[in-house]
Amino acid sequence: MTEATPRPPGTPCWVSLMVHGLDATQEFYNALFDWDFIPGPQQLGPYVRALLGGKEVAGIGQLPPDRHLRIAWTPYLAAEDADETAENIRCCGGTVAVGPLDAGEAGRMAICSDPTGAVFGVWQAEEHHGTAVAGPPGTPVWNELLTYETSSVGKFYRTVFGFDVEPIVSADHDYATLHVAGAPVASLHGVGNSLPRDRGPHWMTYFEVADADAAARLVVELGGQVLRPPREGTAGRLALVADPEGAVFTLVRSAER
Repeated sequence: MTEATPRPPGTPCWVSLMVHGLDATQEFYNALFDWDFIPGPQQLGPYVRALLGGKEVAGIGQLPPDRHLRIAWTPYLAAEDADETAENIRCCGGTVAVGPLDAGEAGRMAICSDPTGAVFGVWQAEEHHGTAVAGPPGTPVWNELLTYETSSVGKFYRTVFGFDVEPIVSADHDYATLHVAGAPVASLHGVGNSLPRDRGPHWMTYFEVADADAAARLVVELGGQVLRPPREGTAGRLALVADPEGAVFTLVRSAER
């Protein structure tokens, strides 16, 4: 289990979701992960923070009715200076779509994309350091970038955030791990033409569950979909699912649990 403290630059520190039906989405994740909710910063519209056992684990905001963006969980990477990081992103071929802007007293943020189009956030913490607990069921425990190939995009993240990029040498898989201060914090997975055509390169958030099979069944009962049934993987037992608005995420019962 990890508790929230100021994160080193590049460390995934928060996940956030923008949806059209904020109330219905809260009901879904309350039933799936036992999350409660409190109001969060409102600079970009209605926004709530999800709590697990009284500790903040994620954020959910409401899109304007006329905004038809892809509904997706977005990881935020820690930065000492959001403005400087945003400028580095532009210089390295990425895009800054929103911000940098202040989120009340919580911190300063930007929404960006890498050169392949994968969207992520940048977070400069002030009062809010991000996810307050990781490990128990209902918490985000890993983030992975699904992309065409890892070499060039790995150089982008290394240059912008200072990651150590460690490729996994394999004839069958294009995979690399991102390290901060010697610790693995996220991964890159090159899947070439296997990327979904309607999504392109994208970040995937893994949420811990006590039972991946039971959680996948519950997703369907609550109006979501199972896109890939539960299976055994190197990280544990995994299921790829989507919530009722189409946000895709992975359920994982970690191997060490």
